[in-house]
Amino acid sequence: MEPKEPDEWLAQYGQKIEQAKQNAEQAKNSLGEVGGSATSSDGLITVTVNASGAVTNLILRPALRGEDPERISGAIMTAIGQAQRAAAGQVVQIMTDFVGDGPALDFVKANMPNGYSGDGTDLVEPEPEIQRRDTRPDDDYFTNPPDVMA
Repeated sequence: MEPKEPDEWLAQYGQKIEQAKQNAEQAKNSLGEVGGSATSSDGLITVTVNASGAVTNLILRPALRGEDPERISGAIMTAIGQAQRAAAGQVVQIMTDFVGDGPALDFVKANMPNGYSGDGTDLVEPEPEIQRRDTRPDDDYFTNPPDVMA
């Protein structure tokens, strides 16, 4: 390849700089829209966080009145962690699109205090009780009972 003219090289370099600036602005805008939300398993607590994981909304349903404060605080903390993982998963996806796989993305992933959704450590939600219920006929159930000591 023959060397490019300085003016042509400078123009191409300027285009690359402008494209990088536009990509950074797009990533910044996308990150500004990131948030996560989680609801406790009983549906009584909902937490919303922003891209940095800071709580932006907390909803406590009236049915919590009279509940054990330690149970409530534990459920709030669990929901916050789940919401932060959801938001972090969005951050990781945006940064993957922006910087691609590599050391920069590894750094982002390593600095997520609660990990991120999709990191392979997501908790599997239990099936609703209606789906876990044994619906066999009584004769079949008592002839072949479930193993309750497993």
